[in-house]
Amino acid sequence: MSADVKSDNQPYDDINVTPMLDLAYVLLVVFIILTTASVQGVKVKSPTTHATSNLAKPQTRAITITADGAVYLDAYPVDMDQLRDTLAQYKAGNPALPVVLKADATAQYDKVMQVLEVAKKLDITEIGLVTKRAQTE
Repeated sequence: MSADVKSDNQPYDDINVTPMLDLAYVLLVVFIILTTASVQGVKVKSPTTHATSNLAKPQTRAITITADGAVYLDAYPVDMDQLRDTLAQYKAGNPALPVVLKADATAQYDKVMQVLEVAKKLDITEIGLVTKRAQTE
């Protein structure tokens, strides 16, 4: 036998780290996917209803109205002028812009109507209202 050939029973001097790096990369990708998949928004108590529909579409914008009347567009606070300007920009990029309106059950009806008027003036026709499914007995 030659002196530079190792026998099967001799210990290795180095560790193969490739499998550990593969595992680390997989865990990193899973972590990135899970953290970006969480829905951004403002927490409100939605009204309940028995009818349901699927509003999940690509590039959907969420407008949220809290109980105190504050308006948010994709979790950012806006006033009516900012809402109109920002939605107009989104509408220019996507003519069939889908929007969901999520209002607190105790929100003022006037504020909801103001938001719907802004959407109507911008000719946004795909508007969904977010509700909670009522518990069936």
